[in-house]
Amino acid sequence: MGQLLNVKNLTVEYPTRFGIFQAIKNVDLSLEPGEIHGLVGESGAGKSTIGSAIIGLLPHPGYIAEGELTFQGENLRDIDQNQYHKMRGARISMIFQDPQTSLNPLMTIQDQLVETIRQHTKMSYEDALNRSIELLTETGIENAKTRITDFPHQFSGGMRQRVVIALALCTDPELIIADEPTTALDVAIQKQILNLIRDLAKTRNVGFILITHDIGVIAEITDRVSVLRNGKLVESGPTSQVLGRPKEDYTKALMAAVPQLGTRLDRFTNILDDEPKLSTPELLWRVEGASDTFATDWLLKDASNQKKEGSLLSIQNLDVTFFSDTSFSFSKKKGFKALKNISLDAHHGKTLGIIGESGSGKSTLAKTIVGLVKPSAGQITFEGDVLKFGRNRPRNHPIRRKIQLIFQDPYSSLNNRRKIEDIIGEPIKFFDLAESADERRRIIASVLELVGMPQRAMLKYPHQFSGGQRQRIAIARALVAKPEFLICDEPTSALDVSIQAQVLNLLKDIQASFGLSILFISHNLAVIRQMADQVAVLKNGDLVETGNVEAFFANPQAEYSQSLLQQTPSVDFTSLD
Repeated sequence: MGQLLNVKNLTVEYPTRFGIFQAIKNVDLSLEPGEIHGLVGESGAGKSTIGSAIIGLLPHPGYIAEGELTFQGENLRDIDQNQYHKMRGARISMIFQDPQTSLNPLMTIQDQLVETIRQHTKMSYEDALNRSIELLTETGIENAKTRITDFPHQFSGGMRQRVVIALALCTDPELIIADEPTTALDVAIQKQILNLIRDLAKTRNVGFILITHDIGVIAEITDRVSVLRNGKLVESGPTSQVLGRPKEDYTKALMAAVPQLGTRLDRFTNILDDEPKLSTPELLWRVEGASDTFATDWLLKDASNQKKEGSLLSIQNLDVTFFSDTSFSFSKKKGFKALKNISLDAHHGKTLGIIGESGSGKSTLAKTIVGLVKPSAGQITFEGDVLKFGRNRPRNHPIRRKIQLIFQDPYSSLNNRRKIEDIIGEPIKFFDLAESADERRRIIASVLELVGMPQRAMLKYPHQFSGGQRQRIAIARALVAKPEFLICDEPTSALDVSIQAQVLNLLKDIQASFGLSILFISHNLAVIRQMADQVAVLKNGDLVETGNVEAFFANPQAEYSQSLLQQTPSVDFTSLD
């Protein structure tokens, strides 16, 4: 069987007011049938751009300046848009990074799956429906026969990702470009999806280009890997060679930044610390007086040197029940219990890590604390005061600033019609944290630099950034409110390991400097291992296990906790030799 895909000397350019920006520079890539080829690199390295170029979906005004794209001997640059349209979905599918934007919010999951299947096959409606239910079950959605009639907003982030994966698989394509397919998934479903990808590659000879920042996933499933940086190919070869015995300094530094499951570090290795910044127009544009040092000083300016002890936030016997359109709280019908009798304490200056599968209630817990969801029973106290919910907690309530939430999905939590300067500046203006417009602008530019973004980013809109860059912007927006209690709902799930190291070090520094308390929700157990002091495990709304982080990772008590640890991808690169 011949080569499935061959990319030769690919160069992708974007015209800008400063000249031509080369997003991809002379990249070579090949893929055999049944092979899984991983693309790894920092956010903005060009991984997603390569996938978009192959499937013919480069965003305007980007274009392929030069290079060859050959799919099963056919030059993709020679075919017209009608031919490309027929090929997309049928022969080449893509799992997009952001499931919220790749699903139609006005259509049920059933309509979207059935429409896709019938568009590319001759199946009857009934057969297409049965196939859709099979795919949802295969990708780990329980009660698929019932849930298929729901809309995308009725699913959690991880469950939406599974729907997108089902959409990519429904036409049995020959090539699947998977752009961060497991970013929003917990380790149990991630393991299931990775096994599914491996089985498809082996049994159906489907070729996969797996774009991810998760080095553990790359180590576990790929046959070959290519490391990208600033649009250039740094290193490529068999996975065992590139990850186990890297030749290039950048690849070595990238591997060193990966958090380990077995060892707790005081600080993460950050490959950006010892790296000179490039003199690009983006980085040369600066606000007078703005710097990451200014941001740090400003964030710590009002910090109290007196360390507090004991519980800051206490959750007692918390229940959260969601009712469907036909099931109301005053009727005899039972709703869906998202949280069941939860009792937890978050202490001053400490981090409480929340672990659990998608749909276990992690995000519901976070939204309940900030007042976006009203509990059906129980109460939450903050600094000894009982928190109010809904309209009883108005926008100008002091607790709004003290408790900040970093949402799981940065694309849907950032207003696409507003510039980044306005988005980050809103908390500063609302809580009156700057004495003048000039100071506010300096704070915005400085905090952007602190989270690894160029200051010029403040002049752009959210859609102009990659998923990882949008997450950094969301973190910056939460930090400028100077919170006392920060809820991080998968804050690094969309970040590459280098920026993840930078952001987690930043959270550690702020916490150490003025006792910031953190509720850290993550499906990445290695990150929880590094960040948390206490751990709580949720499953289907129930609290399964709580305890000290060291004791938990050394000897988890619950069978479910043991299962989660066993399913976590290995990042021990020495074992690849």
